[in-house]
Amino acid sequence: MTEQEIIDTINRVFEESFEIEKEKLQPQAHIFTDLGLDSLDIVDLIVALQKSFGVNIRNEESVRNIRTLGDVYQFIFDIKNKEPRKS
Repeated sequence: MTEQEIIDTINRVFEESFEIEKEKLQPQAHIFTDLGLDSLDIVDLIVALQKSFGVNIRNEESVRNIRTLGDVYQFIFDIKNKEPRKS
């Protein structure tokens, strides 16, 4: 999965799960203040990302550092880069 495919998938999660307009989905957008998510939405976001990418996020300590959409992108890039390569 390329970085652009990851970004597109994450953006689709925000559009479909939280009804956020595509124009608002910028890397610098703050998840709480700019995109309007709350703490309960974060649980839904984690579940949706886990389902979309086939990863387990709950045990990742770095999830606590996510503040912006760009942080979400980087978080998933890092998880996907840790996965063993399939031949």
